[in-house]
Amino acid sequence: MTFQLFRYNTKTITSLVVLIYLATGFVFAQNNSSWTIDSDNQRKFDYYFYDALSAKAQGNYAEAFDLFKHCYALDSTKANVLSELSGFYNVLQENSKAAAFLEKALEKDPHNYYYNMMMGSFYRDLDQKQEAIDIYNRMLEQYPENIDVYMALAEAYNDNGDLEKAIEVLDGLEQVVGVRESITINKFRLYSMLNRKDEAFDEIESIVDKNPDNIDYTLMLGNLYMQDNQLEKALEQYRKVEVVDANYPALVLSMVNYYEKSGKPDMALEEIKGALINPMFEIDIKLQLLTRYITMLQSNKTDTTIANPLFGTLFEQHPNNAQLNFLYGSVLMLQENETEAMEQFEIYALAEPENPAGWENMLRIALPDSLEKVIWITENALKHIPDAYQFYFYLGGAKYQLEQYEEALVVFEDGLEIMEDANPLVKSDFYAQIGDLNYHLGEKRLAYKKYEEALKLNPQNLGVLNNYSYFLSLDDESLDKAEQMSSITVKAEPT
Repeated sequence: MTFQLFRYNTKTITSLVVLIYLATGFVFAQNNSSWTIDSDNQRKFDYYFYDALSAKAQGNYAEAFDLFKHCYALDSTKANVLSELSGFYNVLQENSKAAAFLEKALEKDPHNYYYNMMMGSFYRDLDQKQEAIDIYNRMLEQYPENIDVYMALAEAYNDNGDLEKAIEVLDGLEQVVGVRESITINKFRLYSMLNRKDEAFDEIESIVDKNPDNIDYTLMLGNLYMQDNQLEKALEQYRKVEVVDANYPALVLSMVNYYEKSGKPDMALEEIKGALINPMFEIDIKLQLLTRYITMLQSNKTDTTIANPLFGTLFEQHPNNAQLNFLYGSVLMLQENETEAMEQFEIYALAEPENPAGWENMLRIALPDSLEKVIWITENALKHIPDAYQFYFYLGGAKYQLEQYEEALVVFEDGLEIMEDANPLVKSDFYAQIGDLNYHLGEKRLAYKKYEEALKLNPQNLGVLNNYSYFLSLDDESLDKAEQMSSITVKAEPT
């Protein structure tokens, strides 16, 4: 089903036309019912249109949207404006309106490549499968060598469950551009969905045969065999790659997967260990393998301390890689070795001071007992990440516990200032701390005011309800209110 434009009766249209004419000064053509924009409004249109494009390019989307709508009011026949508005309505998820505007654009410019491609995409999103197929078929007649059109048509047939048709389209594309990996992979997938495995693997084998020196294709064939549980055939392909390059990183990953799938976890671990101490491998690959290694040790319930000597070797090979320190710190935490873990996280934090992860992991170790260390961590973190409100909270909390009330109050107030769009529950907790501190400093009225602010943001903030009710009772004020708040706390935490 295609989108239908609204139909109005003749009387309504006449009234609208008169109003438009009076309002904007449009000049109607003499030979039919269409109209053309006069020169004055054309100048206005051009001005607003280029302003809209400029606003869009600068990321001022709301302004651009308004300007495009103004252009549409001046001249509703311009395909470029219609397509722009379609794009905005699409982003706003007003799909029907987006499609209607794009259909109007296509009426004005039916052979526009981009409009047609967008329309096909709309049809697919709206589950109008046959309409998508039809538009891509028309485009294929117009652009018989365009790869994107072929691929879009194949995907549309796939959406419609016409897998044979999708394969035919990809066969046609191969006639145009030759055998390519992306086409072959898609044909493999389609044949597999049809449960025609022999033809599926024939596709991959053909690209391997045509590129015998490309070990990526050989490895890909092995991986696909493994996914299909044809482990012997997978290993055969991996051995071919091994002959060419035994240190190929992707081969190591495939062999690890192979050993795991074959029920040989010890061999998988040995494969990883060999790669980790190999100086030929890049550190990024080693980090990936090391993470996998630790995970496998945990899965096998093996003592993770056997990995520690590997870290020593890696530090010698890559002495200035902070990610390695972070990973080692995480492993040491698993081993409950907090002292050495703190050292590793500190190295990471000083090397990557704008990444909160290092500072946060140090806090996990320092809390709740090492308050002076918490202060050092958070103050240093805030030097590099001044908008990270979590560090204000922990810094203020540490100073509060050390009875440095005035300093703690300043910290919480500073943190609150940078929390414009923060979670209201978090802001409520900041107001709660500010309320408590003001009470300790003898500013009872201000404390009560801050508690009220906290409860506006989170009426179920139990800490506030508890402290506020306690202090009101202590001061013999608003006892009914205090009792009401206290009862909420008791119900929430009856023990």
